[in-house]
Amino acid sequence: MTTVTRSSDLACDVLVIGSGAGGLSTAITAKKQGLDVIVVEKEDYFGGTTAFSGGVLWIPGNRHAKEAGVHDTREAAVRYLRGETGAMYDAAAVDAFLDNGPRMIDFFERETSVKFLPTLYPDYHPDAPGGVDVGRSVVAKPFDARELGRDIARLRPPLKTITFIGMMFNSSSADLKHFFNATKSLASAWYVARRLASHIGELALYRRGVQITSGNALAARLAKSAIDLGISIHTRTGAKELVTVKGRVTGAIVIADGREMRIAARRGVVLACGGFSHDIARVAKAYPHVRRGGEHVSPVPAGNTGDGARMAERVGGRVDIRYPQAAAWMPVSRVPLKDGQYGVFPHLLDRYKPGVIGVTRGGVRFTNESNSYHDVGAAMIEACRDEKETAMWLICDHATIRKYGLGFAKPAPMPLGPHLKSGYLVKGRTLSDLAMRTGIDANALEPTVREYNRDATQGKDSAFGRGATSFNRYLGDPAHEPNPCVAPLGEGPYYALKLVMGDLGTFDGIATNPYGQVLQGSEPIAGLYAVGNDRASVMGGNYPGAGITLGPIMTFGYLTGLHLAGRSDARVTTNELRSAA
Repeated sequence: MTTVTRSSDLACDVLVIGSGAGGLSTAITAKKQGLDVIVVEKEDYFGGTTAFSGGVLWIPGNRHAKEAGVHDTREAAVRYLRGETGAMYDAAAVDAFLDNGPRMIDFFERETSVKFLPTLYPDYHPDAPGGVDVGRSVVAKPFDARELGRDIARLRPPLKTITFIGMMFNSSSADLKHFFNATKSLASAWYVARRLASHIGELALYRRGVQITSGNALAARLAKSAIDLGISIHTRTGAKELVTVKGRVTGAIVIADGREMRIAARRGVVLACGGFSHDIARVAKAYPHVRRGGEHVSPVPAGNTGDGARMAERVGGRVDIRYPQAAAWMPVSRVPLKDGQYGVFPHLLDRYKPGVIGVTRGGVRFTNESNSYHDVGAAMIEACRDEKETAMWLICDHATIRKYGLGFAKPAPMPLGPHLKSGYLVKGRTLSDLAMRTGIDANALEPTVREYNRDATQGKDSAFGRGATSFNRYLGDPAHEPNPCVAPLGEGPYYALKLVMGDLGTFDGIATNPYGQVLQGSEPIAGLYAVGNDRASVMGGNYPGAGITLGPIMTFGYLTGLHLAGRSDARVTTNELRSAA
């Protein structure tokens, strides 16, 4: 904390520190209310974790679902969230989120370049009380990044490991379906040839793909909206510390091009630094598998080092580690790269496919592999609680890996040889051979597969109920019957891929009220707000559905922007906020 009296280098109404969905949604909302806004970002790119994400928002009651004829109620959403958050249920925050989420969607689609499409995602626990099979999740509409003009160079590229030579897909895109079918259909082969030719041309002109989807499209749409409004986004500008006057946060000291300067903020400073996924010290305390000496490899941007949490604590804010799960867990694999470094591959799709199972080093299955990444991650942590290493191995036969791929290894006709040579994949002629090469317990692996296969030939999984929910089935193979998630492991050779723990962002974070004001005890710290993954999640350490990070992030960013503009205060009810917005 610094108290200074010299004149400012820059001044604004609102200073936002961070340029992901939380920071930019706050900035845009405040600017639309007539405030002067500056955004600073310490990394070379804007977009934050959002640019790496799936770009999905969980917003119960959104207009896209209503227009599609989906029936849902606020009461059902409340019931679902009560069950999902348990003892961590925060009624005020949940009410603010459910009341204003649909309003936020309408605001951004009406007033900005941000557009959404409906999805068919079920809730992650659709059979729980209040859960639904479709309607609560929307996704950012694809975007032509050339609309950013010269600022296209400052948009964070997508995560390399989930693209194909920089080309982006999402789980429902025509691109992905044609690429999987390219060796079986002349129409798909022709589509793929044209798409590749177009993409190679984009790389030559822009050094990146310009037809972007998912979170990269959301980050780009938010950035274009901000830039069109005249909001300055200063990249390579890191916040060093907050400035206070008589207990009020009035600005921040930032460093740009090696020069220290002060930015004064008349209304407030907003911390939107992305959480603490790469804060080694805090992670060591918050993550149980790290506390016991295990590995954690996060695919989120390297700049998410807990800057916001530290700045908040220095002025009296509180960062509690209290949720049952401190982060949104994501099982990941380490991908060897040519320069001796490694990439991180998040396992979003392969676990759901029939013929793929997951086992511990002890050679046993421990969970429904087709549950959400967070649920599988939590099960990994529990299954390995007596081990130093928290890890699982995905195992499949040759026919399965050639049909679906496995992690970073693509399906046929892409070769497997480079992945075997690098050690990313392990191959065994028999299950016993595979176990020997991976260090898995062979005495347990063979009976595990035998027991699984006994059920799987009938499309069943008596042990863990795989394929029992609409969410399990959504990312399986709809052409595989009778269960899109279950098939036996056939004859060898067999393949194994080691997964360790990663995250998609932190759940624990800075304590705030529903408007985002950072709290000291129970009282707001004047002039200081937190949004995005810097702020403690309304989901209470659970992951109820696709987009439960970005949905609340943009909703509370919207509310924080309104609050900064004086459209509400701590005494105003949700109903009054509704009329103000």
